[in-house]
Amino acid sequence: MGTVSTKFDSSGDDGARRADGEADGLRKAAHLDICIDEKQFDVESGSSGFEEVRFLHRALPEVSEPDIRTATDFLGHPVRLPLFISSMTGGSDHGYNVNKELARAAQACGIPVGMGSIRIIFRKPEVIEHFQLKRYAPDVPVFANIGGVQLIEMDHNVVYEGMKRLEVQGIAVHLNPGQELFQPEGDRDFRGIAEATARFAEGSPVPVLVKETGFGIDPISAHMLLESGAQYIDVAGAGGTNWVQVERHRLSGAAGEAAEEFRAWGIATAPLLGALRALGVPGERLLASGGVRNGLDICKALALGAHSVGLALPFIRAVHAGGYEAVTELIGRYEKVLRSAMVLSGCVTLGEFATATLLTSSAFREQRDALIDAGRTVF
Repeated sequence: MGTVSTKFDSSGDDGARRADGEADGLRKAAHLDICIDEKQFDVESGSSGFEEVRFLHRALPEVSEPDIRTATDFLGHPVRLPLFISSMTGGSDHGYNVNKELARAAQACGIPVGMGSIRIIFRKPEVIEHFQLKRYAPDVPVFANIGGVQLIEMDHNVVYEGMKRLEVQGIAVHLNPGQELFQPEGDRDFRGIAEATARFAEGSPVPVLVKETGFGIDPISAHMLLESGAQYIDVAGAGGTNWVQVERHRLSGAAGEAAEEFRAWGIATAPLLGALRALGVPGERLLASGGVRNGLDICKALALGAHSVGLALPFIRAVHAGGYEAVTELIGRYEKVLRSAMVLSGCVTLGEFATATLLTSSAFREQRDALIDAGRTVF
């Protein structure tokens, strides 16, 4: 198991804010290095549950492939596919180069793109260029990203002004208590996030989506967030990047051993989608990410009720392996799988695909039903 250090020395009279910004940048760079190097660092864990779901094959689909329609909307803007590049990194030189290539690919393929947390631009303003992705993706939605904990601490008007400077069409509020608890520099107090998020959404000049970061949004929290003004919730369930394990590679001793115990923590993405749909969450407000690793996972998430599906790690690794061209090639593969699955399910539109017949295992149904029971107190 590899270990990455993000320690640094700060000297002179630059002040605490610059020191904090430098620490943020070093931490972001370390996170990116850990996630890219899958041979040295194991950061994916658990099951997303998509392997427990199959489509009912239609031997007589009675549809024509050229008639398939995959266009939809995202943040109120038209997009070509129900797919988005999810938020993951930013604030370091390497992160900037990665985001630039991702934005170029999003523009070429007609899909939305998110950026890493913009918190650093308020501590280290000179890195704002790293987040100005709109110049590379002028015709597709670009969304910013801020932590829920930061909404308690920060002046919301300052954040709104930063969003305007970045020319974004939306902002994601990320919830990551699991990661924070195992991050040496992380937050430990998570009181007041729901109320702060509601106030932020009320005043935001652009739509707000709220996302977890790999452990899932439980039904009770989902209800609270939808009632508080979030336009979308991204369930971001278990089965993909486990940010406790990312932090584990920056830890040693008892802290690292404690992090290892959370390898299987979280709510699997697929049964969580099924439960939220059954509880009545409107499909147009439900996004899916977390352990989505191939085209059929995307298809299953859509058939389970998601309006659009996000991936981060596969795109990050594609950029590292082959730059912009590798990302566009991967998106093209996902589109081919989606169009083919729609044909083989007898569906022409995404609306029809959302009602495609699925064959699920007893394990899937057991998890889904337990989540439905957990949510019945509020839905």
